[in-house]
Amino acid sequence: MTQRPGPNSVSAHVDNGEDVPDSGTSGASVSRRLTEEEFDRYSRQMIVPGVGKDGQLRLINSRVLIIGAGGLGCPAAQYIAGAGVGTIGIVDGDVVEVSNLHRQVGHAASRIGMKKVDSLITHLRGLNTLPTYVPYTFHINPQNAADIISRYDLVMDCTDNPATRYLISDICVLLCKPLVSAASVQKSGQLIVLNCPPTPQGRLDRQYAPCYRCCFKKPPPPSSMLSCGEAGIMGPVVGMMGVAQAGEAIKILISALHIPSQDHSIPLERNLAQPTLLVYTYELENAVGPYSFRALKMAGRKKNCFACGENSTLTLEGIQSGTPNYEQFCSLPSPNFTLPPDERITASAYHGARNRGEIPNHLLLDTREKEHFSFGSIDGAVNVPFGKLLTKAAAIKREGGAASDILPPVEESDVAEDTPIFVVCRRGLDSQEAVEKLKELGVNNGGKRRIVDIVGGMKAWKDEVDPAFPWV
Repeated sequence: MTQRPGPNSVSAHVDNGEDVPDSGTSGASVSRRLTEEEFDRYSRQMIVPGVGKDGQLRLINSRVLIIGAGGLGCPAAQYIAGAGVGTIGIVDGDVVEVSNLHRQVGHAASRIGMKKVDSLITHLRGLNTLPTYVPYTFHINPQNAADIISRYDLVMDCTDNPATRYLISDICVLLCKPLVSAASVQKSGQLIVLNCPPTPQGRLDRQYAPCYRCCFKKPPPPSSMLSCGEAGIMGPVVGMMGVAQAGEAIKILISALHIPSQDHSIPLERNLAQPTLLVYTYELENAVGPYSFRALKMAGRKKNCFACGENSTLTLEGIQSGTPNYEQFCSLPSPNFTLPPDERITASAYHGARNRGEIPNHLLLDTREKEHFSFGSIDGAVNVPFGKLLTKAAAIKREGGAASDILPPVEESDVAEDTPIFVVCRRGLDSQEAVEKLKELGVNNGGKRRIVDIVGGMKAWKDEVDPAFPWV
């Protein structure tokens, strides 16, 4: 029997000029027999109605790119590898950290510090040695995205930021690649299949082939772009989304929907369903209860879409040269300081002034979420979560009320109208906005009361003052 190439048959670093092996079939079935090992390994999958030998051969001759080797990418990769996809590329520039392990199930404590891509491939080879694994140990960007994505039949977006999602989708539109995209944070996740079947840019005769921009014309506001490190993440939630991604990808590959047809004359083997955004919510508040899934119907490809519409000017050359500017489009939060120097104080300077008695009577507001605050805080700090502060500020502006109502209830003897307020957050961004909001409401009493931001937040407090502080 003919044997497939072994897992180490290809050196996988694109920056060294190595190419991804080309099956020459674009995932279509080929006339060959399954090896004995393939038959034994995939038999339980092949007897499922709709798979069979032809479906398994399509998987074996398919090439899938997984972008992101974290909470989504790990479970997605496990099931893609387990299903027998022949070539699996994985892109990620990060290394394994201990805080990853509760949800990124492809990594291990013994591989902390290793590149995530190498760690995940080590795990996958322990699961299935038959696929060819291609590592890309760097982040995807406008300069390398087209070169990498062009080598694969289907792309799985397992990243965690909007700018990269728009980039990946744009490239998939221009290269006619189907895209399975998912996202997850805190207790919820979402999943959508895009550009499937692959349809050339400007062609609108495929009713159900939207891209990411068709579904999300504008990115979310910067204040809502919270990473897992900022907002937290439940492992089962992101894991479920990653598994669902793998399920959708396998279905597309088996159905041969990833084969682009330039003239669209090839009849599809499966009926297309209306595109759906699957939303999953994990209810921690209810100890017992059903899973919460919602399927939201999405519109098809839009005529005026910036990426795939009939008058689109988006090109691969433009993307590589910086047009569009994805970070600018998504208005990613800038680390640059915005407050004037007299409204800021370093963590070490605040600590020293407090110990010397130079600010004996003041109010310290900690704007972290209550879960972060519960791990530890500066002595005397009062917790006013940033989101609640903004909500209360909006209510005061809308409905009226005293500006001082935004402050937490404290003893009248402790806080006077001129008592200075110091504001601290996790990393030093939310606290700056909180200072501006308090001033906007008039809490500074026309400049009589100092409102000061602690530079760098509790991360700076740990670095400059208390190395043992449990910062998360």
